[in-house]
Amino acid sequence: MKNKSLAFKLIFFLSGSISIVFILVFGENYFLSKQIIMKNIRSNAENLAWRTVNKIENTLTAVEKISENTAFYIENTNYNKEQMVEYLTMVVKYNTELYGMGIAFEPYQFDPELLYFAPYYCREDEGFKLEYMGDESYRYFFLDWYQIPRELNRPIWSEPYFDDVLMATYSVPFYKQTVKEQKLAGVVTTDISLEKLTTIVNSVKILKTGHAYLISKNGRIISHPAQELIMNETIFTIAETRNDSQLREIGRKMVRGESGFVPMISFDRNIKSWAYYAPIASTGWTLVVIFPEDELVEDVVNQTIAVCVLGVIGLILLVAVISFMANSITSPLSKMSKAAEAIGSGDLDAELPPVVSNDEVGLLTHAFLNMKISLKEYISQLKETTAAKERIESELSIAREIQVSILPRTFPAFPNRKEFDIYATMEPAKEVGGDFYDFCIVDEKKLYFVIGDVSGKGVPAALFMMIAKTLLKNEALRGSSASEILSNVNNIIALDNSTSMFATVFCGILDIETGELEFSNAGHNPPLFYTQANGFKFLKIIKGFVLGPMPDFTFKSEKIKLNKGDCFFLYTDGVTEAMNPAKDLFSEERFLSVSSNLQDQDIRFIVSGVREEIKHFVKTEPQSDDITMLILRIN
Repeated sequence: MKNKSLAFKLIFFLSGSISIVFILVFGENYFLSKQIIMKNIRSNAENLAWRTVNKIENTLTAVEKISENTAFYIENTNYNKEQMVEYLTMVVKYNTELYGMGIAFEPYQFDPELLYFAPYYCREDEGFKLEYMGDESYRYFFLDWYQIPRELNRPIWSEPYFDDVLMATYSVPFYKQTVKEQKLAGVVTTDISLEKLTTIVNSVKILKTGHAYLISKNGRIISHPAQELIMNETIFTIAETRNDSQLREIGRKMVRGESGFVPMISFDRNIKSWAYYAPIASTGWTLVVIFPEDELVEDVVNQTIAVCVLGVIGLILLVAVISFMANSITSPLSKMSKAAEAIGSGDLDAELPPVVSNDEVGLLTHAFLNMKISLKEYISQLKETTAAKERIESELSIAREIQVSILPRTFPAFPNRKEFDIYATMEPAKEVGGDFYDFCIVDEKKLYFVIGDVSGKGVPAALFMMIAKTLLKNEALRGSSASEILSNVNNIIALDNSTSMFATVFCGILDIETGELEFSNAGHNPPLFYTQANGFKFLKIIKGFVLGPMPDFTFKSEKIKLNKGDCFFLYTDGVTEAMNPAKDLFSEERFLSVSSNLQDQDIRFIVSGVREEIKHFVKTEPQSDDITMLILRIN
């Protein structure tokens, strides 16, 4: 936007501001209209749902009354088999909403010699049939429609099921009064086809594709325009398939017999919709009425589009007027704009238009002249600064290569020596660093190794590191002990150390034949020591004084015995003091834990594993210190 012309800015901001006002007005109109529609829809949906529920309840109530009257008839009438069959025939024939009715007696209740007695009269094709339920393959008094009302001691509706047609069963227990108590005599079972209820539900039509459907008390879909869903899916299986926790919660509320108005994705078309659900009290089922959201707001959307089209046409006319006015104001600046473009592309010798007035354009021309002169001077200085910076970066790169080249980098370092394995790595925080490590064979029987960390970073630390590393190795090759190496090198460095630089150093000499390790410490971090019995532990050692700032300091040697499989793990504080973005340290505890998890691995993998854990821990935080590790394992 900064590089755009004044005319463009005038057009952009004025037309943009007006556009924002239009959008706010249109948006407010749209959302307000939508809220009014949704408020009315909720009220209409609630009325429609409860009217439909009442129709269904009326149908179910009639069935319940017939069943309960039959139970009352049996309880209070003396009857024989023929009278009972005649009663069933009359009830089923003259009540078209019934599919069938049966009277199932308790074992030996109707006749002391009959285990089963359960006449059942029902419709078939275009007629009727009478059958008697109960045999060894159909022991009805163990079935749900018999057992549940018997145990609950009250009438109950079954879950819908398929038996040639989609049906549901209403079961009513009946009793016989004895001298001492009221005793269960059997269960009246009434089957109804759900076709009439489905017709009531399917008659609900909302807008173009809105519809209603029934869900059972267990969440199973009883009726739906999508036939493949009926009795094959539940609201919970659909929620599981979609991974839709909101739909699952809506299903729980339906099963609990609650009502509500909620947003929902339709089952068949997978479109955003609104749903009102209401319970059917007698059965525990739920009626759901679906209102497609796009159809609800279709009129509002069409009206908003028409208003927007008119607004866009008006905006185009307004932009044309603003453009004409802006160009008439900015035309005197066009020549200056071309000259400025040439200067901006790098042509600092481009000619500026002559100053013909002392107005704002004239002042701008003078300013461009001064700017052109200043730019020439600045670019000249920038070229010199860039060249110097590139030269320094090149020298630092060479210094890094030299520093890295003096450290042992070929592994395995001693392929012919099978008694031990050693591995080390150093990663500087800057182009060059102050950490170092070294190792070599002394007299074919001893292995010298050292790790150090110079105070500070960058070039001074790197130079100090190279001096210290060289002096330490020279002393080791003379056959000195670990403490003598540190003492002699300390005295040499301290003589000309006017800047008081220092280094922490850990020096060790391993007797390859016996496994005895002599070591001396100059203020360095305690190493990790691994044994098969104890795993990795921090080795308690004499801290010692740092190397370099003070002459004539006496360092002490310590000794330990390394056995087969033992490891000696050295590191610098760049490992334990690595920080993450929250400024938390990697810490000795985390270092010990990571090393212990890797203790059975090859030593190269141990070092690389620790380095990967550090990278994972620090995340995007820049490396603040050199990271150096050296590990020795006895084979």
